[in-house]
Amino acid sequence: MSSESRTSSLDPVRITGWRWQPFLDIAVESLSPLLPRPYPVPEGFLQKTGETGSKAKPMPVTTATWACSTSKLRQVRSACVEAGPAASVLNFVINPSCHFDLPFFGADLVTLPNGHLLALDLQPVDKTDARHTEPVWERLMPIFERWRGALPGGGPIPEEAEPYFSPAFLWTRLPLGKEGDELIDTVVRQAFRDYLSLYLQLVDEAEPVDEDRSHQLLAGQKRYTNYRAEKDPARGMLTRFYGSDWTEAYIHEVLFDL
Repeated sequence: MSSESRTSSLDPVRITGWRWQPFLDIAVESLSPLLPRPYPVPEGFLQKTGETGSKAKPMPVTTATWACSTSKLRQVRSACVEAGPAASVLNFVINPSCHFDLPFFGADLVTLPNGHLLALDLQPVDKTDARHTEPVWERLMPIFERWRGALPGGGPIPEEAEPYFSPAFLWTRLPLGKEGDELIDTVVRQAFRDYLSLYLQLVDEAEPVDEDRSHQLLAGQKRYTNYRAEKDPARGMLTRFYGSDWTEAYIHEVLFDL
């Protein structure tokens, strides 16, 4: 699909060879009962093509953005990148409205030449706030325990990142090839469904909070989005593909725009 054929953030993403299409399809289908509205994404970021690799062996690169909003979700967005053997990525984040006491939903599904890096979480707006975290974690931890034994651990995360992840952060590294593909199809995909299903249950149950609470939640959301924008691990890859100006605008004006 060319960039000209996507004129709305709700238009389907179809990228030839993209590894993570089934996961985006699950998310879009799961969100449909919430009557999603298009989220304003500037035309230059809806879908962009480029090249990577050498002059002798150039490799096409495509980056597409699917995004929406709902009555309780400020922004739902997916960054979809396909660069052949160099990279295949789905970064899918749900940013709740600050008028509801909800965590973020985050999924990072990355294939690189040396393997798959896969992460799922319902990320807290404020990890130190038990009123915010406990009702989520008591329902999320059993899902985490169900799946973590089926996947190798991904290793430690940086100390500075710990405030932005829950105890149910499901994080793994898988090899390329048949073994990794089978675990993605049988474990990671179902874990993605389970994490997203719980998140949407929480959204359905959420009631509006008062103004003071809304301000607290907004402050926590801004801390999260500022941290993510500053530390976005895709910055280097996207800069190689499209240059610094486009990449910084994409990170700050689309992916983490609060």
